Amino acid sequence: MRELTDRELYQALQYAKSQDENAGRAILQQFQTEQSALAQTIFGVFSALIADKDRLLANVFMDLCFDVICVFRHAFGDLPNQRELNMEWLQNTATLLDTELQAFMPGKEMDTKFRDKFQNRFTERMIDSNSQVGLVKFMDEAISEYVAESPADPEAVRTTRSMIFVVIQLFCAMYDQAERQAKA
Repeated sequence: MRELTDRELYQALQYAKSQDENAGRAILQQFQTEQSALAQTIFGVFSALIADKDRLLANVFMDLCFDVICVFRHAFGDLPNQRELNMEWLQNTATLLDTELQAFMPGKEMDTKFRDKFQNRFTERMIDSNSQVGLVKFMDEAISEYVAESPADPEAVRTTRSMIFVVIQLFCAMYDQAERQAKA
C-alpha cells in the first residue's frame, strides 16, 4: 500500500468531515455488513477497553475510527469484504499487532530478548508497510487536542493512541491483502 500524500490525506479527511448524519450511518452500516468481525473488534472490544477508563474518550475514538474508514474508502476505494478475505488471516494479523504492541507497553512483564525481537519486528514491518504515517500523526494530534480541552485518564489516552494506531494498521493490512488476492 502506498503512503497517502498530504494532499490526498487532506482531501480524504475533508470527505470524512463532509458526511452528514445519514451518509455517516450508511457508511457505518456498510462497514458493519462487509467487515462485521473488524467492526465488532473496533466498535465493541477496542472502544470498551477505552470506555472502562474514560467514556468520553471512547466516543472520540469511535469518531476517529469513522474518519479512518472514510479516509481509506475515499483514497483506496470500497472496503474489502471479509468474505473475500481469509478470516484466519485477519485474526492472525490482529494477534501479531497485539503481541508486538505489548512489547512497547511499560510495565508489561516480558523477557528482554522477546521484547527486543517484537519491537524490532514491529519497527521493520511499519517501515516496510508505508503505514500511513500522516494519518497516524493526524489522529494523534486529534487525541492531543481533545486531551488539551478535556483532561483524560493517562492510561485511557495511551490506550486510545495505541488502538487508533492498530486500527490504521489493520486497514492497511486489509487493503494490502485484498490487493494481493486480486493479483493472484
